Amino acid sequence: MKQFQGILIGLLILSISGCSSTGKLNPLNALMGKSWVLSSLSGEGPDLSQFAAGLPTLSFLEGGRLAGFAGCNNFSGEFALEGGPGAIRLDPGAMTRKACPGDGENEFLAAFEKAKNFKVDKEKLSLLDGTTELMSFSPTKD
Repeated sequence: MKQFQGILIGLLILSISGCSSTGKLNPLNALMGKSWVLSSLSGEGPDLSQFAAGLPTLSFLEGGRLAGFAGCNNFSGEFALEGGPGAIRLDPGAMTRKACPGDGENEFLAAFEKAKNFKVDKEKLSLLDGTTELMSFSPTKD
């Protein structure tokens, strides 16, 4: 019985030490491979009346490319993970120029340009300015 308990304890230690290695995963893996849709802006759910054409989306692509929809116009830019763990630089780059009702797109872009950090927890991407959450996203339901 004691030998069996020793084996169980050994397996438990191995499984716990294996879990601790997840902190060393490449942060790109958490961002890429899915599209993200806006779920909060300035701490509140997005006002759908300000995004008549649909909620903003983000897609992190190979080679540091970024594509998205700001609520009225599409954009195609770049991102870089630089400056330490969780640091990010976002550049919306080229954007279409449709006239947009409401102020949702302007609010989204203003917050987007302030983002300096990111955090991914389970199924939530947060863009932050330091410790202040500017906006959050959840994976799209393709």
